[in-house]
Amino acid sequence: MKKLDSKLTMFDIVTGLLMAAAAGMVFFYAPIEIVMGYVQKVFYFHVASAWVGMLSFIVAAVAGVIYLKKRSGIWDIVSYAAVEIGILFALITIITGSIWARPIWNTWWTWDPRLTTTTIMALVYVAYLMLRQGIDDPEKRARFGAVYVIIGALSVPLTFLSIRIFRTIHPVVIAAPTATSAAFEMAPKMLQTFLFSLFVFSVFFVDLLWHRIKLGKLEAEVEHLKMDAGE
Repeated sequence: MKKLDSKLTMFDIVTGLLMAAAAGMVFFYAPIEIVMGYVQKVFYFHVASAWVGMLSFIVAAVAGVIYLKKRSGIWDIVSYAAVEIGILFALITIITGSIWARPIWNTWWTWDPRLTTTTIMALVYVAYLMLRQGIDDPEKRARFGAVYVIIGALSVPLTFLSIRIFRTIHPVVIAAPTATSAAFEMAPKMLQTFLFSLFVFSVFFVDLLWHRIKLGKLEAEVEHLKMDAGE
């Protein structure tokens, strides 16, 4: 146990250093965008947060599938942990997107397909948390939760493809421009910073997931002790 704790501590330190390096690249290495100016730097955190949010929900769905096959409680913990992290980063995505949009679109919010589908995706998983709170039996809660996250994962590709399917003012970051959307052009230093930010946020996701799984195991132990005590 102590060995795992020391590894997690080391991973925390590495993650912190990588986050500091990513912030340094964003503010000091990547050039200032000519048209949008300094506010464009929100882009690196915005897209990386969106990536982590979607990755979290996919991980939750995969863990849900494994739980239904193996019926091992650890996979329910993984799925639940990933959903919590996904909701957090989905909200960060919406907030940073609003900060970026205000000076560019002259509004904090518009019912653009990407914004709308991202919000729906987040609400789908907020409902998942509410579902779990309403079920007392651990096995039934885990089973229902697994089915829910698998179905809920359909919102992830819908959100990702929304700017490619519908007419939108949201730029396409990783793709060529289409008839319904524009592409966001990046200078070499911007692209390097962007890719590094995606990598760092992915490492951050693993770090948060590791911590949340550890906490989830303790919560499961407490719940079992309460059930054994007849509470």
